[in-house]
Amino acid sequence: MAELTTQGGAVVLGTQGWNYPDWVGPFYPIGTRAANMLDCYSRAFRTVEVDATFYGPPAEPVVRGWSRRVPESFRFALKVPQQITHERRLVDAAELLDQFVGRARLLGDRLGPLLLQTPPDWPPTQESRAALTAFLPTLPADLRWAIEFRDPRWLDDETLGVLARHDVALALVDGRWVKREQMQALTEQPTAAFGYVRWMGPNRSITTFSRIQVNRDREVESWVAPLTALAGRVREVYGYFNNHFQGHSPASARFMQQALGLPSVPPESLRLQEELFK
Repeated sequence: MAELTTQGGAVVLGTQGWNYPDWVGPFYPIGTRAANMLDCYSRAFRTVEVDATFYGPPAEPVVRGWSRRVPESFRFALKVPQQITHERRLVDAAELLDQFVGRARLLGDRLGPLLLQTPPDWPPTQESRAALTAFLPTLPADLRWAIEFRDPRWLDDETLGVLARHDVALALVDGRWVKREQMQALTEQPTAAFGYVRWMGPNRSITTFSRIQVNRDREVESWVAPLTALAGRVREVYGYFNNHFQGHSPASARFMQQALGLPSVPPESLRLQEELFK
C-alpha cells in the first residue's frame, strides 16, 4: 500500500494508538477482540504512534509481539518515556535512554521515528537550552528522532538550528498551544530528513471515540498544501491523528489520505477481509 505524493517523499498516515473498544463496529469488524486489533489495524494503515511507551519501556515480549503481528512495511512510532522528558528533563538520562532504545530496537525494521515530547512548563531558558544541546548528541544517530515543544517560544531559529545539526525533526502539531498557521509555515524549514506531524485537537472534551463529532474538514484540508510541500523537501512524512481531533481518528486519517490523493482502506474492506480470514 504505497502512499506517495507527486512531489517525492512518502506521506504515511495513521492514528495515535489502536486499542480502542469504541472503534469496534465503526472501524474494526463487530466482534474484534483487543488481541486482534493491531492485526486488523495494520491492514488499514502502515503506521501507528504508540503512547504507552510514554509511561515506561514496554516489556520485551510485548515489543516482539507487536513486531510479529504486522507486515514488514509497517512502522511503529514510539514516544520516549516521560522519565526522560518530564522528570529528568533531558538531564542525567543516559541509562534510561539506553534502556528505552534497547527495547525499541527489538522492532527491527518495523521501528519508525521516536518522539520526544517535552512538557508545557519547560520554557526555553538558558538552562533548558543547554540541556537540549547536551542531550541531542547522545541520541543514536542510526535511529530517527523527532521532538515536540509545547511552549511555542521554542519555535525560533536557534532551536531549528540545533535540531538541524543533529538531524532531529521538529514535530509539527495541530493543537491548542500553538497557532496552526505557524506550524504549517514551519514545513518550509524541515530540520531532518523526515517530517513528523500530529493532529491533537483543541481540548479533551470528546469522551467517546466511535464517530466524528466535530467537523474539522476545513482544518484538515488546510494541511494539504503544507504537507505536500514538506514531502517535497524530505524522504518521508509521518502523520498521526488523535481521537480528540474530531472524535474518531481512523476517519480523520482516511479523510486526510483522500484529501492528499492517497489510497485509503474503508472499514467495509476490513470486514470483508475478516470474513475471508475466518
